[in-house]
Amino acid sequence: MRERYELATARIREIQEELRDAADASTDVNTFKNEKNETNNFFDIEKYREYLLEICDMFLILEEVFQAQPEDSRFPEWNERLNRSIAGDAYEKSFGNPSFCAARFGKQEGTCLCWLFASFRSGIPAAYEKDEETLLHCMELFLQVYTILTDEDEKARSLKEAIYYFVHDYDEEQMEKSIRLNPEGRQSAYIRSLVMDSDLSNPAYLYWYGEYVTENEIRMARFLSSLPENTLAEMARTYTEGYRKGFEIAGIDLSQKKTVQIRYHIGFEALVRPAVEQFRAMGLEPVFRRSFVTSTSPNRQYPYDHRYDDALYLNKAFVSRRLDLAEHIYEKNKEEAAAYAGPAVIEVFGEKLFVPTTKKESLSYTKEQEKLSVEYRRDFSLLTNRYIPQNSYSFTIIAYPMPEIGEQFEDIFRDTVKVNTLDAAQYQRIQQALIDALDQGEYVRVTGRGANHTDVRIQLHALDDPDRQTNFENCLADVNIPVGEVFTSPVLRGTEGVLHVTQVYLNELRYENLEIVLKDGMVTEYRCSNYETEEENKKYIKENVLYNRETLPVGEFAIGTNTTAYTMGRRYGIEAKLPILIAEKTGPHFALGDTCYSMSEDVVLHNPDGKEIIAKENECSALRNTEPEKAYFNCHTDITIPYDELGDIQVFTKEGKTITLLREGRFVLPGTEALNEALMQ
Repeated sequence: MRERYELATARIREIQEELRDAADASTDVNTFKNEKNETNNFFDIEKYREYLLEICDMFLILEEVFQAQPEDSRFPEWNERLNRSIAGDAYEKSFGNPSFCAARFGKQEGTCLCWLFASFRSGIPAAYEKDEETLLHCMELFLQVYTILTDEDEKARSLKEAIYYFVHDYDEEQMEKSIRLNPEGRQSAYIRSLVMDSDLSNPAYLYWYGEYVTENEIRMARFLSSLPENTLAEMARTYTEGYRKGFEIAGIDLSQKKTVQIRYHIGFEALVRPAVEQFRAMGLEPVFRRSFVTSTSPNRQYPYDHRYDDALYLNKAFVSRRLDLAEHIYEKNKEEAAAYAGPAVIEVFGEKLFVPTTKKESLSYTKEQEKLSVEYRRDFSLLTNRYIPQNSYSFTIIAYPMPEIGEQFEDIFRDTVKVNTLDAAQYQRIQQALIDALDQGEYVRVTGRGANHTDVRIQLHALDDPDRQTNFENCLADVNIPVGEVFTSPVLRGTEGVLHVTQVYLNELRYENLEIVLKDGMVTEYRCSNYETEEENKKYIKENVLYNRETLPVGEFAIGTNTTAYTMGRRYGIEAKLPILIAEKTGPHFALGDTCYSMSEDVVLHNPDGKEIIAKENECSALRNTEPEKAYFNCHTDITIPYDELGDIQVFTKEGKTITLLREGRFVLPGTEALNEALMQ
């Protein structure tokens, strides 16, 4: 391995020198070729010279990183140089941009070279982690591509073959990294050392991740490290106690678990460190994975452009092989999987709002690939559930703002801490009043007002024993922080109407006038006004809300009660930047996809009042034992109607009685009026 690595590095350095010599030659390229060496084929490769030079430069920077020690002062410089070509406006002329690559090299070659550019960049984190093997694989792929580009015969076909075999040869290795939950694995141990052993008062450690570092990460690290240790410990305890309570409420024995996967944004190490200690006190060792340690993106259009890169090789054989590999890896590590307690997530919000540009040059799925992709996600999810059943683990999620949210960042952060620690006992009483009214209903009707033309009828499950059963969960601040919603899984048959929001962000993507039409709980039509043509708008929704399916069911109906969070959003003008985790608590919402109880429908759950929650499935999830391929969709997207767009929420009983919960966006049900106090601030 060492010998191959040194040979590859030496050859890349030679190529860099040859390419630079060609560029500096005073004679024309063809003459230079004859003088230098006929076999170099510089005439053939001239149009690729800039591309190849950029990749050579990147790998030679990574060689410096690979050899460096943490005290090296060049880490900020490397961070800037490694991301320069995709950051900001530079992306317009980047080889990572499919439009630019297609214009430079033609559609067929450009598509392959753009894919390869992104793949070569996977060597960046490997260099920081001293993962010689992964870095070598990327370097050897580059050398193969260089050889292909010097041969004029069937370049594009050869490039596609190189990509296919690269993916095929190293797929098991990548799959193992994405599945295993080993705290002592190279990646996990490396990230854990950054969290637990770095001098957090000096933000220099941020650059050792190998991820893009901006003022967002630096300011966050400085702000958190300036807080008293007891403040950080209490913030961490809100998060870790929520995790512990999730096991308690679900009746799962936490003592049988050994690992917890911590997910966070770079800059939050001062908060993650006490959380690690608190999890260890529960008997859980943290597992870290790079894909769940995020940072500010150099350019959010870049990953959006590459979201369907697997279209180059996605076929039935590939999907079948991947599922076989996954099963083999899970089987080999089934004891490790059984000991997994679940994820503990720190989300962030406040980054600049992003509306993606859809490019015709980007890779996209064929109809057959759309179907394969949906089937693969479904089957992989079912496979994972065999080894890590969802009724055997829990989770928790909490969110905090990033400095990019604006000049009032510190005030917003402190107000978010308050939102995350509201009086759960008060909310329990208020939400119980809502549930008592809802449980009398046959169906609920939600309407919009003003420009919002929502009008949805939600069919509720029949309660056989109302004294002991309930349809709605009284959601407090445990796994899903902050407090503030009551939710159910509606009956699909009879759930119908139009769901509309004038503007909303779903999974960090903006939607204007998003409208979903429902019939018997299934999506039948959808539209928005983001783009000029109806075709573009439908494609945008299908890809990012329906996840390339023709339809999805309504998996959840909920009433958000956290008016304090809503008011915070309005006070600072950050409503659009609130994450779904908080936004879903700021009004009624509907989730498209799986229910909140997906794959754990048989777990018996009770509300604080002792009533059993019986509405945990619908007509789709009810197929889980007979036709599991039709039961689950592996997605759950909440769409919230804000209070200022909300008309009424009314409960209709079988006896013909109408109970009004909210009128024109205000709570009117006796026992809930206190929620209006925040709305009047």
